[in-house]
Amino acid sequence: MALPIPIGRQRDVLELPIEGNYAVLGTAGSGKTTLAILRAAYLADRQTDHAGRTLLVTFNNALVKYLRHLGQSELHGVSVETYHLFARGYLSHRGQLGRSDICGDRNARRALITQAVTAVASQYQPNGFFERPLDFFSEELRWLAQYGIRTQEQYEAAERVGRTTTRVQPGFRPVVWEIHEEYRRLREAKGWRYDWDDIAAAAATAFQEDAEERLYRHVVIDEGQDFSPEMLRSLARAVASGGSLTFFGDVAQQIYGQRLSWRSAGINLSAPVIEFTENYRNTREIARLALAISRMPFFVGDPDLVEPNEPAAEGLPRRVPDRPPKVSADIAGNTSRDELVSLRVGTEHRGELLVVNERRVSLAKRMNKHHSVRGTEAPRLDERGDGSVHELIAGVGYVFDSQSEIRAEEREPLPLALARRDVGLALDRRARRC
Repeated sequence: MALPIPIGRQRDVLELPIEGNYAVLGTAGSGKTTLAILRAAYLADRQTDHAGRTLLVTFNNALVKYLRHLGQSELHGVSVETYHLFARGYLSHRGQLGRSDICGDRNARRALITQAVTAVASQYQPNGFFERPLDFFSEELRWLAQYGIRTQEQYEAAERVGRTTTRVQPGFRPVVWEIHEEYRRLREAKGWRYDWDDIAAAAATAFQEDAEERLYRHVVIDEGQDFSPEMLRSLARAVASGGSLTFFGDVAQQIYGQRLSWRSAGINLSAPVIEFTENYRNTREIARLALAISRMPFFVGDPDLVEPNEPAAEGLPRRVPDRPPKVSADIAGNTSRDELVSLRVGTEHRGELLVVNERRVSLAKRMNKHHSVRGTEAPRLDERGDGSVHELIAGVGYVFDSQSEIRAEEREPLPLALARRDVGLALDRRARRC
């Protein structure tokens, strides 16, 4: 497939200097991936004096396959890889990664963390801290690896950013560090030198100690908002002397639940950030949603956030197949065996309320009140377009752990509303994350 021809400001990105660090931020649908491909092709072009082997790296396999499909006949001198394929290959080359050195089983990792928490807790008086969900400890250990925290002193001094878990109070950080060290001891006793989160830290350290000539002159990062600071550090250190690092990303489009950028990795840019605000893919309705998300409190004051322009095109009318209220009620009833469900059913002639697990109505009201105070109340749904409106009574957009009271610090963004033409369904459920 032939590569697209760059136009307008796209040429400015392609022709950025061939030495130094650069960042290009854009909204969803602004063509960042296309620009990343074109930039990689430009840097590797054998007809230029700046040609050099170029790495085009992204986070997941789906994007790698897509990029290879787009550029399989055009990207001469460009290697397209996922980050972990790149890092594993490098560590293997350095003799620091064997065939069975990675604890790649999620359940095995969780079991080891559970053992570590239990072992450390046995050294202290009973405390509710050790009864926190396993996900809390799992995410905190993941954060330590992703940010390259290597000592207890670093951890105690670090500013905890990100949104996937509750922040650890300073007084408990030494305890978490003990759990971290016990987890690593237990893991290594099983013969696992790393887990997936450790790979980037190991690669960053190996590059720092490696005096050999670098394989790549240029590195281009696509969807860079999904890379941890240690991933970005390792990629910056993988660039040959006189080469370039180009970062493409959208801070508001992060799918791995972290608030990260090259700034977190300590990478200094050689020129001002280039921004693309035009959306060439989404309809006006989708763009409005993205714009509303970008104005949420979490993103306020974020210097890397690019606010999208609103496209002129309207989307196609929504068409949702009808489903009899009884069928929807049966689904809700079955779901409620392990979920907490509130369901409102409207008919063509009148609206009636059906509540599954009525004991949760008071919690739903409290959730709505909580969201209202924060300016994030549940939306209202016009089910039939005739002015008849039902309110979704469960809190939409946040998940709370199942405690006697709602605690804002335990919230976690998650879309929870399912709406049909004549049915509004909302779930309030505990998060189930690794």
